[in-house]
Amino acid sequence: MNRRAFVIALVITVIGVFLLALYQRRFETEASGGEKVKVLIAVKPIDRGAVIVDDMIATREVPSAYVEDRAIKESERAKIMGLRIGNQVLAQQTLMWTDLASNEEQRDLSGLIQPGSRAVTIRTSRDDSNAALIRPGDYVDVISVMPDGAAQGAAEHLSSVVLMQRVLVLASGLSVSPQESLDPAGSSIRFNNSDSTLLTLSVSLQEAQVLALAAEKGRLAVVLRPPNDQRVSATVNDVSSKQLFEAKERANLNTRSRTQSGPTIIAPENPNK
Repeated sequence: MNRRAFVIALVITVIGVFLLALYQRRFETEASGGEKVKVLIAVKPIDRGAVIVDDMIATREVPSAYVEDRAIKESERAKIMGLRIGNQVLAQQTLMWTDLASNEEQRDLSGLIQPGSRAVTIRTSRDDSNAALIRPGDYVDVISVMPDGAAQGAAEHLSSVVLMQRVLVLASGLSVSPQESLDPAGSSIRFNNSDSTLLTLSVSLQEAQVLALAAEKGRLAVVLRPPNDQRVSATVNDVSSKQLFEAKERANLNTRSRTQSGPTIIAPENPNK
């Protein structure tokens, strides 16, 4: 009887240890960013216009949470052999589809959309020279400037709202290629003689709804992000036109924004001195 109980206890212990190890492994995987994905990297700097050969690239395992949509996977290695580089790639940098020079075949916009995403075209606000320099493959934040519904009185009150952060640009004007997004004069393609620029963004279906509504209510602007900056602010306060015209509000806004975003915070002088 004791022997049978011992065997049962031993089996339960082994199962418990196995389940604990399995849980621990799953927890570590999720904490580190998910399952590893093999992507291609440059083993040495690759100049613009260079033809890709086998000894220029290698494989690196990256957690799936940190793999960009435009990263080239190891399984796609054969597809890029012999193609030219359109953007200079630094050593140890992940190779992106947008780094490749466009070939003679026209790249279809639909082929650039990742599963679960949608392509939506927005018209940026006039005089937005920043948008004119944005190329396919860049990441932007989208800001909406719209009337403040909470404001009272006849005067126009506006609010600036951050709608989305780190949104991938699929096309600029009619071009999906970084090299063709600028015309010979150096400005983006413009339409209907208006001073606005068209950008096509990769968003979810619900985000497309938000952009469509915001475009009807006001103007859209985009802010260019560094290519390797994956940070997203959890909360970004809206800014109203009232804060621009009232000195006290403007001073508070300036202090708060610089304190939150600046790399160094300068402490106030000690009043006891």
